[in-house]
Amino acid sequence: MLLFLTIFLILCSTPPILGLNQEGLYLQSVKHSLDDPDSALSNWNDRDETPCSWSRITCDSSGSVYSVDLSNTNIAGAFPSLLCRLPNLTFISLYNNSINSTLPLDISFCQNLHHLDLSQNLLTGALPHTLADIPELRYVDLTGNNFSGDIPESFGRFQKLEVLALVSNLFDGTIPPFLGNVSTLKMLNLSYNPFSSGRIPPELGNLTSLEVLWLTDCNLAGEIPDSLGRLKSLKDLDLAINNLHGRIPTSLSELTSVVQIELYNNSLSGELPAGMSNLTALRLFDASMNQLSGTIPGELCTLQLESLNLYENRFEGSLPPSIANSLNLYELRLFGNRLTGELPKNLGKNSPLRWLDVSNNLFSGEIPATLCERGELEELLMIYNSFSGEIPASLGECNSLTRVRLGHNRLSGEVPAGIWGLPLVYLLELEENYFSGKIAKTIAGAGNLSLLIISKNNFTGAIPEEIGWVENLVELSGSNNRLSGALPESTVNLRQLDTLDLHNNELSGELPNGVESWKKLNELNLANNYISGKIPEGIGKLSVLNYLDLSGNRLSGKVPLGLQNLKLNLLNFSDNHLSGDLPPQFAKEMYRNSFLGNRGLCGSSEDLCDSRNEAKSQGYVWLLRCIFILAASVFTIGVVWFYLKYRNFKKAKRAIDKSKWTLMSFHKLGFSEYEILDCLDEDNVIGSGASGKVYKVVLTNGEAVAVKKLWGGIKTECESGDVEKGCVQDDGFEAEVETLGKIRHKNIVKLWCCCTTRDCKLLVYEYMPNGSLGNLLHSSKGGLLDWPTRYKIALDSAEGLSYLHHDCVPPIVHRDVKSSNILLDGDFGARVADFGVAKVVDASGKGPKSMSVIAGSCGYIAPEYAYTLRVNEKSDIYSFGVVILELVTGRLPIDPEFGEKDLVKWVCTTLDQKGVDHVIDSKLHSCYKEDICKVLNVALLCTSPLPINRPSMRRVVKLLQEVGTEIHPKIASKDGKLSPYYYDGASDLGSVA
Repeated sequence: MLLFLTIFLILCSTPPILGLNQEGLYLQSVKHSLDDPDSALSNWNDRDETPCSWSRITCDSSGSVYSVDLSNTNIAGAFPSLLCRLPNLTFISLYNNSINSTLPLDISFCQNLHHLDLSQNLLTGALPHTLADIPELRYVDLTGNNFSGDIPESFGRFQKLEVLALVSNLFDGTIPPFLGNVSTLKMLNLSYNPFSSGRIPPELGNLTSLEVLWLTDCNLAGEIPDSLGRLKSLKDLDLAINNLHGRIPTSLSELTSVVQIELYNNSLSGELPAGMSNLTALRLFDASMNQLSGTIPGELCTLQLESLNLYENRFEGSLPPSIANSLNLYELRLFGNRLTGELPKNLGKNSPLRWLDVSNNLFSGEIPATLCERGELEELLMIYNSFSGEIPASLGECNSLTRVRLGHNRLSGEVPAGIWGLPLVYLLELEENYFSGKIAKTIAGAGNLSLLIISKNNFTGAIPEEIGWVENLVELSGSNNRLSGALPESTVNLRQLDTLDLHNNELSGELPNGVESWKKLNELNLANNYISGKIPEGIGKLSVLNYLDLSGNRLSGKVPLGLQNLKLNLLNFSDNHLSGDLPPQFAKEMYRNSFLGNRGLCGSSEDLCDSRNEAKSQGYVWLLRCIFILAASVFTIGVVWFYLKYRNFKKAKRAIDKSKWTLMSFHKLGFSEYEILDCLDEDNVIGSGASGKVYKVVLTNGEAVAVKKLWGGIKTECESGDVEKGCVQDDGFEAEVETLGKIRHKNIVKLWCCCTTRDCKLLVYEYMPNGSLGNLLHSSKGGLLDWPTRYKIALDSAEGLSYLHHDCVPPIVHRDVKSSNILLDGDFGARVADFGVAKVVDASGKGPKSMSVIAGSCGYIAPEYAYTLRVNEKSDIYSFGVVILELVTGRLPIDPEFGEKDLVKWVCTTLDQKGVDHVIDSKLHSCYKEDICKVLNVALLCTSPLPINRPSMRRVVKLLQEVGTEIHPKIASKDGKLSPYYYDGASDLGSVA
């Protein structure tokens, strides 16, 4: 009895377990529906009565959940609709996760929701029209997803919406006018969507509460509507990167609250509108990369501008002197115009100037000494003008400078000692001026210097030993000066050196010992100096060297055998004092010009041999002549006899076979099939693949064609559903003829004709002298392909594939896009070739067909194609992305170095772990890095694992063309050599990598 009483008292003293409330149960279900690899929701347990103590959950005073913030938790899964059962929920944020699938219609059950942030996820499909049925919704951010289609018409009925952000999705309709009905909007951001070309809806001028309007890169056309001038509350207007034309409307001068206006990269014309002095709040104005003209109005200088960008327009006249009175101006970019006169004398004195770029204008006069008065100047870019006088000494004390580009002007005098040793400068360009004096020893303090470009001046004296202390130096270009003395021994410490170009100077002495430390050296040009001594053996160990010019010096001794290991595009040792036998690799006719002017050298060419053995060989001359005459006679008689027999045989064979060949031509021909047949022998084979051999045939008119002779009896895949019937297709002949016979495009290989008999099939194409991209790029001749050439190949190929996908009716999927199927003509123009497995896209609307086997090549096959066998244009786009990666990296799509990875995975891993410098082909010049990075980004888009994320080929062409507009032509120097330093003002806005 006592025991039972004790147990009863214990039970009565223990509080009852109430369990988790209903809101907690809903959230528990949400947790179980999501993938949570980082255990961010680990404390969402059923031991609590309410979820109010759980991480990322906030409750109101009554204990009811009103906020669920799961941003940056790495969760995945479909949108958890159960959240909408929380009766008082007002805030949802799932920012930067992997929420996928579509956004469900029942999201409208979140009737009390104020804030919805689903940005940076993987949501797809159309926007739910029910979103506008949430009466209290004020904030919607769906940026960085894959929503597509049109913006629903219901979005014009939001009652209280203040923020709508749909940035970087796949909307392809037009920007709808009904958004002008949402009078409560304060921010509208639709940037970076592939909208159909259309105008800015004038109805947006009704949004009188709007503070931010961003329509960047929305494929907008037409003029800027006057109605935008009614947006009196607007603070930020961004209409950049579109196709807008016409004048900037005067009504924009009525935006008295606007802080920044960005109109860059359009086709706007005319003068800046009058009345801009009304914009008293304006701090940033960017109308660069348009076609604006006239003069820069002085009234701009009355504003409190912090940033003024008007580069790459057509402005003329001089810069208003009053701009020097702008107290807040820290950025001034005016490059690429036609501005004249002098810069204001006190520019920078009254403002915290950081970035000044006036390159590519017609400015003259002296550089203002006040540019760094506030000590904040970082970039000084003044190339391609007519500035004169000396560099102000004050700039030598401007330790904030990181880039100095004063090249291609008329500056003179000695460079202030402080300029050489600026601690943060990584680019110092003084090229093509009239500077004199020496390179100062203060250069030892330039710890960050990477690029020193001082060519085409009048610098004299020895290169200081302190140059070896600048250990980050990548390029030293000082050609066409009067530098003297020996190359300092300390230069071997420059282990990052990529280019050493000091040709056309007065250097003397011997080359330093230890040059093998220049492991990254790509170009060594010391031509036309007075350098003596022997060629260092260490040069043969510079594995990435591809330009070596030591001509016009006083070098002596033998040519080192180790130089044979180099893969050089240019080799020149001419006009020295070299002697001895040439290394076997160089004792060939192709290297004759590389060694001319060395009287002691002897090789296989008579121009390279001296007469030291002449007397010794005199006694054998008569005997050799007799033997030669006798052998030639016998050989000639034999050849004539064989030719007559062979000609009779061919005539007989042709007479027998003449009636058996069928010729089908697709262009007007200047040859017959018999000309082709006569040349199909092994001596003319130029390639062999899975489908057959390829011959080069030179016609009687001197032109060449390529002939593909297909193997017989090859089985290929059939369309699904036919496999059970024992379907066996031919060897690709019909697909090739059907596809190429009707195509006419400059970037698709031309099929002249086809010839067939019962057991033989021939395809006759235009001949491509430079062969395939794959063979050239991955051979020892890969150095021939500099970046502008590779870019041109990528663009040409993209245009060819775009034609197949978008301009052919019905569209054609190539299915075997790879570098070996891209052929190059004599000018490295690219043609897409080999259509043996090409397929017409099903036009019935039933979607892409499945194939019974995979067509394509290892390393190029899209992930989804490998396991679904679905054929559509997205597979081609993936394969083309791999081709671009080959062009950028110089690597094969499959390489033992990658292990189990392919090129795509290797690039992604290397970018993440080591950075872009370890991805880009070392043979490419570093001056193109920014453009290469932009093309690399296009390749990464094309090789996205999700097909929906890959751009169309038409979009790929546009993206590549946009990169091309930023590649400025190389500047030809007086000696005819192309300088790799082109004007990069536009790229100064930031890097892409």
